[in-house]
Amino acid sequence: MVTGKSHGMFAEQTWLARAIWGALLLLAAGALATANWSLAFVCVVTLALSLAPLWLARWAAVRVPPSFVTLIVLFVAGTLFLGEAFDFYNRFWWWDIALHGGSAIGFGLIGFVLVFIMFQGDRFAAPPIAVAFFAFCFALAVGAMWEVFEFGMDQIFGLNMQKSGLLDTMGDLIVDTLGAFIGAASGYLYLKGQAMGGPMGMIDEFVHRNPHLFRRFKK
Repeated sequence: MVTGKSHGMFAEQTWLARAIWGALLLLAAGALATANWSLAFVCVVTLALSLAPLWLARWAAVRVPPSFVTLIVLFVAGTLFLGEAFDFYNRFWWWDIALHGGSAIGFGLIGFVLVFIMFQGDRFAAPPIAVAFFAFCFALAVGAMWEVFEFGMDQIFGLNMQKSGLLDTMGDLIVDTLGAFIGAASGYLYLKGQAMGGPMGMIDEFVHRNPHLFRRFKK
C-alpha cells in the first residue's frame, strides 16, 4: 500500500526518473511473461537499487534533491541494465568512463555533505581544504571498493566485469580520481561562497531542503 508520504516522495521526482522506473516495470513484466528470467532479474535488481536511495532517505528523514535522484537512477540503469544486459560496455568504449566519472563526482558530493553535516552547516567553521580532502578520499575509496567487488565477482562467479583486467582497473581508478577531484572541488568552491549551479547547485538545494541538518547555516 502506498502511503501519502510515499506518494509525495515519488510525485516530486523528475519525469525522467519516473519514466525509467515505469519502463523497468514493463520490461520486467514482459520478460516474466516470455520466461526470459535473466532479463527479468536484471530489471528487478535495477529497479530495486534505483529506488533504494528514496527509501533510505525516508528512513533517515532526509530530503534528497530530485535532480540527484535522477542521476542515481541513470547511473544504476546505465550500469546494470544497459551496461550488463545490453552489453553497452563493449558496444561503446566511452560507456565505462562516463559512468565511473559521473559516479565519482556524485560520491565526492556525498562525502562533502557528510562532513558539512558534522559542522551543522557552519560554512565559516568548516575548513574548505580539509573538507574537500575528505570528500576526495571518500569518493576514491568507494571507487576502489567497487574495483575489489568486480575482482571478487570475476573470481568467484567467473564473470568478466574487469574486462581487460589490470588495464581496466587502473583506467577506472584514474577516471575515479578525476571525478572525485571535481566533486571535492565543487564542495570547496561552495564553502568559498561560489555556488555557480551544477554540482554546487545540488549542494545548495540539499542544504535548503534539510534545514534540520544544517542549523548553523548562513549565507
